[in-house]
Amino acid sequence: MKFLHVVGARPNFMKVAPVLAQLRKDPRVRQVLVHTGQHYDPKMSDVFFQDLGMPAPDAHLGAGSGSHAQQTAKIMVEVEPVILRENPDVVVVAGDVNSTLAVALVAAKLGVAVAHIEAGLRSWDWRMPEEVNRVLTDRISELLFTPSRDADENLAKEGIDRGRVHFVGNVMIDSLHAALPRARESRVHEQLGVRKGEYALATLHRPSNVDEPAALERLLVALAEVSGRIPVVFPIHPRTRSRLDGDPSLRAKAEGARGLRLVEPIGYLDFLALTANARLVMTDSGGIQEETTALGVPCLTVRHNTERPVTVEVGTNTLVGTDPAQVVPAAVAVLEGRGKKGRVPDLWDGRAAERIARILVRSCEERGR
Repeated sequence: MKFLHVVGARPNFMKVAPVLAQLRKDPRVRQVLVHTGQHYDPKMSDVFFQDLGMPAPDAHLGAGSGSHAQQTAKIMVEVEPVILRENPDVVVVAGDVNSTLAVALVAAKLGVAVAHIEAGLRSWDWRMPEEVNRVLTDRISELLFTPSRDADENLAKEGIDRGRVHFVGNVMIDSLHAALPRARESRVHEQLGVRKGEYALATLHRPSNVDEPAALERLLVALAEVSGRIPVVFPIHPRTRSRLDGDPSLRAKAEGARGLRLVEPIGYLDFLALTANARLVMTDSGGIQEETTALGVPCLTVRHNTERPVTVEVGTNTLVGTDPAQVVPAAVAVLEGRGKKGRVPDLWDGRAAERIARILVRSCEERGR
């Protein structure tokens, strides 16, 4: 039986790596790994293959950047001959990036079964490109692997056959558990000149937060105010970096905040070390909301909604919006010991990949492969 796995952007790598490793244990299984090249900066791609112990891709599509239409179209054109050549039993996609939807569409039209890791998540905000990607991918997938019970409920409300839905837990936490021992050996704190437990960590990359100068300025003001109380390590996503480079006033505001430490993108192990030892994390990333909940680290999500409500309902995450008048007091509350406590959600136990692999193999056996 053959499975074709697709990665394209940074969030995909942590979701696919454990499944690849688990299926590798079955001698009946052949696997093909396709990298669409949606994230092509080595700091956002190559380093993750190294940190996660992933094999080199069997095919690299070189999609690169562009508008959503351009990127999605190029991936579709480039991946079709790969799927035809490899003739897999199942195409496995993960998350909600453009690569996810593009490959799922091509596979479905070729009559190849699609399995979606991290299915059922909803922000209910159709202005988010990711929401479009995840909803459409779920609609055309044969196997839907959900990370939380709310995802099951979302799919049921949309009329998805329950027989296609499998609650397996959060596979990103598998990667976290596997990598944590090596992350604890990281020297990134010494390299950045911060003490464990005595800094905040911040990331910004969503278009709604960084593409509009006024929106980005508000968040930089918030980070600058927090950095007056505690050092803030701020790895700059390439998208955010381009916005700062293109606007001297914004760049000056970021570089002028005394406690705000702007650094280049950081590899998975070093970033995990920073997350695990942060006093506070401020982010607009979905995956980081999950990792902080798994690690018990307070997280402030600078968005007005989240497709991962379980991190708010039972985890350590709090939605604070983007207004400094809300962000800063929430950060101060955490720093003063008044932050939210949480617990780890069900099946975030580091064994999601085992469950996914078992279902994938069983689905092929049932079809007689």
